[in-house]
Amino acid sequence: MGNSAGGQGEMIHVAVLYGGWSNERPVSLVTGKGVAEALERVGYKVTLIDMDRDVALRLSEAKPDVVFNALHGTPGEDGTIQGMLDLMGIKYTHSGLATSVIAIDKQLTKAALVPHGIRMPGGHVVKSESLYLGDPLARPYVLKPVNEGSSVGVAIVTNESNYGNPIGRDVAGPWQKFDELLAEPFIRGRELTVAVLGDKALCVTELKPKAGFYDFDAKYTDGLTDHICPANVPDAVAEAMLDMALKAHRILGCKGASRSDFRWDDEKGVEGVYLLEVNTQPGMTPLSLVPEQAKQLGISYEQLVDIIVREAL
Repeated sequence: MGNSAGGQGEMIHVAVLYGGWSNERPVSLVTGKGVAEALERVGYKVTLIDMDRDVALRLSEAKPDVVFNALHGTPGEDGTIQGMLDLMGIKYTHSGLATSVIAIDKQLTKAALVPHGIRMPGGHVVKSESLYLGDPLARPYVLKPVNEGSSVGVAIVTNESNYGNPIGRDVAGPWQKFDELLAEPFIRGRELTVAVLGDKALCVTELKPKAGFYDFDAKYTDGLTDHICPANVPDAVAEAMLDMALKAHRILGCKGASRSDFRWDDEKGVEGVYLLEVNTQPGMTPLSLVPEQAKQLGISYEQLVDIIVREAL
């Protein structure tokens, strides 16, 4: 498309920030490369920056017009990078500092959304040490880090699970890596997700892992999870999810693309829809859900990244 991305005169220069050192580095590397290649095809000037501790220096040398934040997890998703870019006066894609701080923290997200009538699972934060004495909730329940994305460190504790009762101190699980965990009642049923782009909820995808549940490996390994897009759910249930995802995006102040993950207890109809979390930096890999939903609505990958950059500008 030549200079179309830059309009008249100079090309717009986008620095794609990717990699970093979170648990989700491998995913971010794939996202960043995919985004960079697509932006170049649209006609942007692109500099790829694999984030390290000298990132501010490298950005000041590159002098981009805008940063495409292709980082996942901390510190790219938790407000840290957003604050640095704010201080440097550089525009960037996706959500800002306050939104990022709240959305990465599952407890803060609940505090922001539940008062507005968005149904989320109950639960509370527990010290990991306490799990070796007894269960914080009736089984089955879910344990997850308070502020990690991509199902990193999620454990579903059932009467059948081989974690022991109480959980054994020497048994592998998130309690060995994190001092505190969020304990929530397990919502039986189906796993679904809704992407929001700009100010529009796209559609509902059902995620059917071929084994176990939709964990980190199932999300990012080709062939481990079937995506049913659009999901085969009743219209009223789909509408409820689209409404909740858009409402959450607006209440939290998300920008660019976000993705809301749901559980649906299909024995309870619309009352069985629960929002689990909102991702402010959803994956943009070839397997990712946001590009897939955009494509379902006739938006190509190139158009998708262009829309996100234009909103940031």
